[in-house]
Amino acid sequence: MKVSRSVKLLCLVCLMAGSVCSVPLRAAAEKMVTIVHTNDLHSHLLGFSPNIDYTPLEVGDDKTVGGWARIAGVIDDVKRNRSNPVLVLDAGDFTMGSLFHLLSREEAFELRLMGEMGYDAVTLGNHEFDLKPAGLARILSTAEQSGKIPSIVLSNAIFSADSAADDDLEKIFERGLVQPYRMIERDGIRIGIFGLLGRNAAGVAPFASPVRFEDPVISARRMVEKLRGEEKADMVICLSHSGLHDDPERSEDEVLARKVPGIDIIISGHTHTKTDLRKVQDTLIVQAWYYGRQVGVMDVTLADGRVALKNYRLVPVDDSIDGDPRIAGLIESIESRVDEEILVPNGLGFRRIIAHTPFPLEIREDECGLGNLIADSIPWYINNHGFDPDDGAPPVEVGVISNGVIRDAIEPGKTGNIAVCDAFRAVPLGIGFDDQSTIGYPLISFYIYPAEVKKALEILTSIHPLKGPDYYLQTSGIKFSYNPHRVIFDRVTEIWLGDERRGYTRLDYSSSNKRLIRVAADIYNATFLKVVGNFTWHILDIVPKDQKGNPVADLKTLRVDADGQTPGIQDLKEYRGFLEYIGSFPDTTGDGVPDIPERYRGKLGRQLVEPSWNPFRLLKRGSPVTWFACGALLIALLMVFLFALLLRGMIRRSKGRRLID
Repeated sequence: MKVSRSVKLLCLVCLMAGSVCSVPLRAAAEKMVTIVHTNDLHSHLLGFSPNIDYTPLEVGDDKTVGGWARIAGVIDDVKRNRSNPVLVLDAGDFTMGSLFHLLSREEAFELRLMGEMGYDAVTLGNHEFDLKPAGLARILSTAEQSGKIPSIVLSNAIFSADSAADDDLEKIFERGLVQPYRMIERDGIRIGIFGLLGRNAAGVAPFASPVRFEDPVISARRMVEKLRGEEKADMVICLSHSGLHDDPERSEDEVLARKVPGIDIIISGHTHTKTDLRKVQDTLIVQAWYYGRQVGVMDVTLADGRVALKNYRLVPVDDSIDGDPRIAGLIESIESRVDEEILVPNGLGFRRIIAHTPFPLEIREDECGLGNLIADSIPWYINNHGFDPDDGAPPVEVGVISNGVIRDAIEPGKTGNIAVCDAFRAVPLGIGFDDQSTIGYPLISFYIYPAEVKKALEILTSIHPLKGPDYYLQTSGIKFSYNPHRVIFDRVTEIWLGDERRGYTRLDYSSSNKRLIRVAADIYNATFLKVVGNFTWHILDIVPKDQKGNPVADLKTLRVDADGQTPGIQDLKEYRGFLEYIGSFPDTTGDGVPDIPERYRGKLGRQLVEPSWNPFRLLKRGSPVTWFACGALLIALLMVFLFALLLRGMIRRSKGRRLID
């Protein structure tokens, strides 16, 4: 059949048109979403350190980092420079860490500000439970009344059927203020977002009780199935307050990605990890350090049902960032509220200068100046301000605090001045057990035997390497040596009591010595004595006792009373002790401000690490743990020797048979 030229021309035009049109059709199938993410902001509304140097509306004039006005500036900049949808997400622990959380139950400043800053969804971290379930319920209810807060997601909370202590929080969940997941649709893309609290985070949230937390992997599988199945989500994002670790087997969010296919993106929190993007199978995992030092910005594309990374960067939140004036103004008004309602009535002030330091006081996974300073403040405060109903009670000899409770360094900044707001951030956590459940961990004191003092120090030598930096102990009134090569749970080799001024005396820590030694700590650290005992198969059991040596089960009864004239126990707060201690130093420079003593610039030799493989030093004064390990090793060597003899005999017999044959 003959085809006319006009028909051929028409066909050619159609083919060309189809070729041209196919390009934009494929491009239209690919859509982009930008995710701005933070984690572990911990009420650090102001830049640090110190707060008094922070100028959010000026650039290039200070060295502070963080600050929510700057974070808002980053969010605004990302939205301004994108035509595609932008989601703003947070992986939990947005509260607890500065003076602003003193009014968290009454004002819920953090959630309200996050709503103003444009956050779409957040999850709850372990520190959101620091004020107990009732306190968290109050925060959430207060935030809800403001009308503009992010969606809150958490999928693995389990409420008690037997206790009423979590009923208020359970009602909050039941009415949907906190949901297992949230569906957000942007530009035709259905995005499912769910929240998790990880295993380690749950383990360091003792005041969440009676709330428990389901295994994150089980919860995540259920959420992915629901979001992918019923909700037809195109993209699944997990806000996971679980964390990352250098060891992949201990890196909870990497384990989650391996065990639960179908999660496109994990926004990680809890471990305060400074890291770049990680990828496990098809899951992208990100975390933005902590305290708002960084903001993560991720561009991803969705095409043919698959999420792919287009670009990722971590934006340093520093003095190069223009802060949002509106958010800065809100924070300034919030600061005034905290001053007027909490601080001034208690003889304090947000920016009141209480001491001066010419050197930084830093947190280290080692004996450090800040650790010694805070540890020294504990016995000093109790011995000078605590009321003990038992006449003739001896002074506190030993003070202990863990790095997990020390939350921030103190930097000299431009002036070297330490304000209340900066000192408070060093030990800001906790809740009291007085009638008002006031903010701040109360100090407790109790008595233990010398052998139990050694067990307590084994937490640093043996538990800390297994459980992480939060278990590193800073001590006062005590000096000790240890050999990290000795058998686990028996690494401490010598202990001395005393201090640098009076000198130290060697302590007989044998089990036969029943001398009672008065020690002090905050109630949070003390709750882990039972945890440590259980974790070590009761090898490191420590039993708090009263002055007469009777075991005490309820730690709340061991709180030190701040006022013997008022009925009941008035909590003696850890943070108040620290503030008063650094304000008690002499003014050595003549400017009218107390000066941090030079001895706190570095180590004081309270922890002596003496690594040695010398057999004598490995076995000297060994506890039953060491001798059991030696016995087990000898039995193992004997079995190897006997097996070798048996094998040798079998070989000889086999050779003999071959010769006979």
